[in-house]
Amino acid sequence: MESHWASEHLQVIRTLMERSAVYRRALAPVTLTAGIIGLVAGAIGWWQGWDTSRAFGLFWGIVSLVAIGLCLVLTRFQAIRAREPFWSPPTRRVAQAMLPPLFAGWITIVAIFMPRWGDALQAWWLPALWMILYGCAIHAAGFFMPRGIKLFGWLFILAGGVLFLVLSKSGGVPPMRWCHLIMGATFGGLHFAYGSYLYLTEKGTV
Repeated sequence: MESHWASEHLQVIRTLMERSAVYRRALAPVTLTAGIIGLVAGAIGWWQGWDTSRAFGLFWGIVSLVAIGLCLVLTRFQAIRAREPFWSPPTRRVAQAMLPPLFAGWITIVAIFMPRWGDALQAWWLPALWMILYGCAIHAAGFFMPRGIKLFGWLFILAGGVLFLVLSKSGGVPPMRWCHLIMGATFGGLHFAYGSYLYLTEKGTV
C-alpha cells in the first residue's frame, strides 16, 4: 500500500513538473479575468461608498466567489479544449496546497458578522490579512508550478505586511472607502499585471 502511494505521489509530481509550461500559459487568461473582476469591484465599492465592516466583508466575499467561479469555468473550458481531465491528481494536489490559507481567509469573512465587529479599524485589518493569506496560498501552489508563481505570492505577502505596518503607525482610521481602492489595486491590479506579463511573454515565444 505504501509503495503504491509513493509511486502515485511521484507520478503526480513528475506530471506537474512536465506540465509547468502548460500551466503557465493557462494562467494568463485566469489571472487576467481575476484582475479585471478585482479592478471593477474596487471601483464599484468606492463609488457605492460601502463604509461598514459587514458591508465591506460581504461585498468582497461575494466578489471572491464570483472570481473563483469564473476562473474555474475558464479552467474547465481550457481542460476540455486540451482534452484533459479537469479534476486530475495534479489539480487536486494544487487545490490541497492552497486550501488552508484560503479557508482561513473565509473564516475572517464569517467572523466579521459577529456582534463585536463594528469598529471600522477592524475592517481595515482585513485587506492586509487577506493579502497575506492569499499570498501564502499562491506561494504554496508555486511548489507545483513555475518559479514566477512563488514570486507573485510574495508580492501579496509583502503588500499585506506593508499595510499592516502602515496601519500600526497610523494615528487615525482612514475612510473605509479607501479599503475598496486598496483591494482593487492589489487583488485587481496585481492579477491584471501578472496576467498581462504572462500573456505577452507567451506571445513572444510563439
